[in-house]
Amino acid sequence: MPALICGSLAFDTIMNFPGRFAQQILPEQLHILNVSFLVPDLRREFGGCAGNIAYSLHQLGGVPLPMATVGSDGAGYAARLQSMGISTEFIRELAQSYTAQAMIMTDQDNNQITAFHPGAMGWAHETRIEPRADIKLAIISPDGRDAMQQHAEQLHAGGIPFVFDPGQGLPMFNGDELARFVNMATWVTVNDYEGRMLAERMGVSIAEISKRVEGLVVTLGGEGCEVWIDGRKTLVDPVKANQVVDPTGCGDAFRGALLFGLERGWSLERCCELGNRVGAHKIATPGCQNYTLDHLRPA
Repeated sequence: MPALICGSLAFDTIMNFPGRFAQQILPEQLHILNVSFLVPDLRREFGGCAGNIAYSLHQLGGVPLPMATVGSDGAGYAARLQSMGISTEFIRELAQSYTAQAMIMTDQDNNQITAFHPGAMGWAHETRIEPRADIKLAIISPDGRDAMQQHAEQLHAGGIPFVFDPGQGLPMFNGDELARFVNMATWVTVNDYEGRMLAERMGVSIAEISKRVEGLVVTLGGEGCEVWIDGRKTLVDPVKANQVVDPTGCGDAFRGALLFGLERGWSLERCCELGNRVGAHKIATPGCQNYTLDHLRPA
């Protein structure tokens, strides 16, 4: 069955800084911050959470339906998805805007600084989700604020179970709004930093949040991930990467595997085991959509 992937399509400008951010930023001078980083390596890649998750799911043999809005410069992105066999049925092009753009700088410790221009994402809420017999699963990933809220409401009203993946969109919402997302969702996935922020804004613990959904996943990068079910935590062991080249998009690659397993009725632990393998494979490849997963496709 197809999985509806609500989120962004974006162009990523990826830069590598050969030093450490911590050595360039003086904490006592943050109020007058004026810093420049020399980035000898720069490239432009296809990205955005919906695009990255769809790519991962497709590589594993799933059927993604990305729902996103692109600007006047987005036709090439849509054509690329079509060439891979990924549906563009729910991708809408707006002539009055640019496609979302992310400028991502990574230091030698894999810390990242990102600047993001939302562009056409600001109109993503104008695309409605209507119940459809073949769509049994969805994910709400970072998108325009109104789109995330309205698409969650529409999925909930249509009885379509979904993963709430707030990602970098989490700071846009207050505690009550985040609680509303959680209460409508079937599953929640966050990284460890987002998990702490989610719990703080909602005023409850991660364990308590997990009691409101069927399961909550907290990814820990190279330390694996936590699976929380009804207040109880299980650690899913990490998979060691052959090499660390580019962490950008690893979380989205993991989420593609999560959707793949959920659609097949797997346990969350098994979904996360596959997600850890996919993430470890992706991190060895530059860019978000340049890896292949034929060797990881379950039989």
